[in-house]
Amino acid sequence: MSTTTIPAADEPVRFYDLDEHPHPEGYSTMLGFWIYLMSDCLIFAILFACYAVLGGNFAGGPGPKDLFDLPLVALNTAMLLFSSITYGFAMLGMAKGNKNQVLIWLAITLVFGGCFLGIELYEFSELIHEGAGPWRSAFLSSFFTLVGTHGLHVTFGSIWLITLMVQVARFGLTAANQRRLACLSLFWHFLDVIWIGVFTFVYLMGMLR
Repeated sequence: MSTTTIPAADEPVRFYDLDEHPHPEGYSTMLGFWIYLMSDCLIFAILFACYAVLGGNFAGGPGPKDLFDLPLVALNTAMLLFSSITYGFAMLGMAKGNKNQVLIWLAITLVFGGCFLGIELYEFSELIHEGAGPWRSAFLSSFFTLVGTHGLHVTFGSIWLITLMVQVARFGLTAANQRRLACLSLFWHFLDVIWIGVFTFVYLMGMLR
């Protein structure tokens, strides 16, 4: 409950909050990051909706059954799922205060993330080589946009991961670095969930068309 004092004629007006609610350090960081993730959810929701509308417009060109290599995509999915597990081990190491364990698991996570990006780039290059680039049809335009946007997020997440590894190696598991690791953990697992949606909605359901 806020109250206002009545100042004397020669005093400025001052406001005093008698019910102050102090927030823990880093509260605004986590709150802001959750807001960012919600905005990212909206972006991917729009991209999924666009693919749902445009995914059946092949313009007389190849469709999912002609283009998708499901075993390769399943391998790519495994790479991202493994990276999410190894990041979880890094967070367990952080809870124990073991800096070396955190760095090792972050490095393994980075390798899995790099494998995921490498396979995705290979898939894109093969599609373009076959003449199935994003300009070929509305289906391919929406496909490249959705999958490519997710790939860009993984790329930025990998850069963030490298930055945090340097920070942890130099300064240790400080309170600020632990907050940053927690934020990246949310981001990385969020990308994992989005990719499961992509794998199911784009690849698996595409092969059933």
